[in-house]
Amino acid sequence: MATVVEKTGIRREKGWLYFLDKRGDVSRARMARGGGKAPKGREKVVRLGIEREDGFLYFIDKKGNVAKVKMKRSTAGRKTARKKPARRKTTARSRTTARRKPAKKPARKKATAGRTTARKKTARKKPARKKTARGAAARKRARR
Repeated sequence: MATVVEKTGIRREKGWLYFLDKRGDVSRARMARGGGKAPKGREKVVRLGIEREDGFLYFIDKKGNVAKVKMKRSTAGRKTARKKPARRKTTARSRTTARRKPAKKPARKKATAGRTTARKKTARKKPARKKTARGAAARKRARR
């Protein structure tokens, strides 16, 4: 839950974004889709001079007061970031470079003279049924 840091009671206007600036004062900026033409830039609303603590998020709540809440991922207590080792740059191959030859298939074994190799019989397709008058009548009854 958020804790109130300073009670200001700011009344918000539509189309403006309210925030705590670097100096700890409440400022506002025009939203990009706030409606209507207004001067660009920022305006100070209230001068407070709040000093921020590390690991907290500061915002203006619904009542217009400045509040803070503990961040889930704060920078406080975090060790210095280690640099990742530099990755090797890969260069694109040009089409003129030699390509690999495809691997050769292993040679078939020769059949020995004394043995006959057992071959699988191929499945034969059943012959199509002849249409008869009786069969056509039976199929019509089955459809109904």
